[in-house]
Amino acid sequence: MLRLEGVGFAREGFSLAADWELEGPGVTAVIGPSGAGKSTLLALIAGFELPDRGQVWWNGVDLTPLAPGKRPVAMLFQENNLFPHLDVLTNVALGLSPRARPSAEAVERARGALARVGLAGMERRKPGALSGGQAGRAALARVLVTERPLVLMDEPFAALGPAQRAEMQGLVAELLPKATVLMVTHAPEDARFAGQTVFVAGGLAAAPAETAALFAAPPPTLRKYLA
Repeated sequence: MLRLEGVGFAREGFSLAADWELEGPGVTAVIGPSGAGKSTLLALIAGFELPDRGQVWWNGVDLTPLAPGKRPVAMLFQENNLFPHLDVLTNVALGLSPRARPSAEAVERARGALARVGLAGMERRKPGALSGGQAGRAALARVLVTERPLVLMDEPFAALGPAQRAEMQGLVAELLPKATVLMVTHAPEDARFAGQTVFVAGGLAAAPAETAALFAAPPPTLRKYLA
């Protein structure tokens, strides 16, 4: 279980508060206006930002004092963060063994992850030789090898067309069935495949709500955003 206990964060006129818990596993969408704090919410959970007050808990463990690398978190960004000078296999293996020369075990696990996302045979390609959808699959493979229970995605498929986005969302649900996934998206329609949704607006990250019910009867702030 992810628990944000009285979390508050403020910087130069921007503020964000969250006080809720999220049962896993499953996919939870994070939506809201630009600049509302969706990425900041993920950064607080991952440890890239520290709250001014409150704690971030995972299964009863206080993550707040832990460095990002010590948290049970994997992240997937819109830019995919693939190293352009390394082939796809090495990029994925670095998720498990962050060294210039990954171990043989890391390489084999990376090879298996690439096969799971449909990139078998492309291990030696450089990221620049991949399509947008293929690069997204490679980045997802790197998340798979980490086997982290908490996966944070910051608009990972925003650059893809509707069909490719739907395909990648299906892969996330299929390949990460035991993970708790928070996925930031600017497109409300993308949230509909998620079981729950967190709406971020006006300095508040609201508690997760069942997506279908939330969209069927949105509160005024969400109705305004959807309009």
